[in-house]
Amino acid sequence: MMMKYFTPVLLLALLAGCSSPPPPEQKAQRAKADPQRSLNMEQLCKQNAAHRYNTGAQKIDMTGFEQFQGGYELRGFTARNEGFVCSFDPDGQFLHLSMR
Repeated sequence: MMMKYFTPVLLLALLAGCSSPPPPEQKAQRAKADPQRSLNMEQLCKQNAAHRYNTGAQKIDMTGFEQFQGGYELRGFTARNEGFVCSFDPDGQFLHLSMR
């Protein structure tokens, strides 16, 4: 008699576990910064990279702009193919430049 009630409950529990959506992936999201702020961040990143790599800002190419963990990351490389990432806080203030 107990098996009669146990089977539907078990089946219902299994189906409930299978129907939950998978957790969202934690990836960088495309940033939605206003154009003036993103341009300012790009110029500041180029200046810092040019100083770090001892080259002109015109020889720095920016390749990516992403929102990441509440801030922003700008990726780029020099004419000598030296990669870097500039990090900014949520307000667009420069944090640091990382070599890649």
